[in-house]
Amino acid sequence: MIDSARHTAPHHRRTTGRREGTMNQHRITTPLTVLLADAQPAVRQGVRSMVEATGAATVVDEAGTTGEVLAATSRHRPDVLVLDPHLDEAAGMRMISQILRLTPETGVLVFSTLDDDKAVAAAFHAGARGYLVKRATADQIVRGIHAVGAGEAILDRTIAARLGTLIGTGPRPRSYPFPQLSIREREVLEHLAAGRSNTVIARELALASKTVSNRISHILGKLGVADRAQALVLARDAGLGHAAAAR
Repeated sequence: MIDSARHTAPHHRRTTGRREGTMNQHRITTPLTVLLADAQPAVRQGVRSMVEATGAATVVDEAGTTGEVLAATSRHRPDVLVLDPHLDEAAGMRMISQILRLTPETGVLVFSTLDDDKAVAAAFHAGARGYLVKRATADQIVRGIHAVGAGEAILDRTIAARLGTLIGTGPRPRSYPFPQLSIREREVLEHLAAGRSNTVIARELALASKTVSNRISHILGKLGVADRAQALVLARDAGLGHAAAAR
């Protein structure tokens, strides 16, 4: 599960909402909008109660089938979609790509019973920003939603630890896989690959949050990826993240 002290974004209401182009000049503080998608009504109701109890997020709708998810996402354009990709026979990880084509600004947090490596990798490759297993606690779910809403990648801690162990076995490469990165950028990427939020990276490396954000921007450019979720997958494929995840 996610370590609530080491893998999450701080609790706060997002400023300007997701429509930055039209909202920045007004600096309006609005709660995150969340869409819940799960085949089981009891699961949706449970997550709704957790989310709305914080007062910092609003559940705009629920969906129980693939068709309902696509329609509700297009209609509400939520900040965060909490999704079990296996809603029905038509669903699957490819649905994440479909959703992001409709609303690329939506952050997808996978909430699934599956915790195998292939499912996790497929979710991130499809564009998900986070992955939680359904045994997660209420606090972990809420913190995961806030992290994804803030544009950060989040990974269930048990999965992060296991993947780190698997990746860390066998012979290590003799040279660093991304020589174009500076020493400081490599430190940041190691923590990013372990699923750390900007806030946690800043604390552990004794840096300002703005410095971490700038270094991540430089890392994305040098790696030729579009966002931190893609950087996380690329870094893990190269064997990074296991050291930080084990701490």
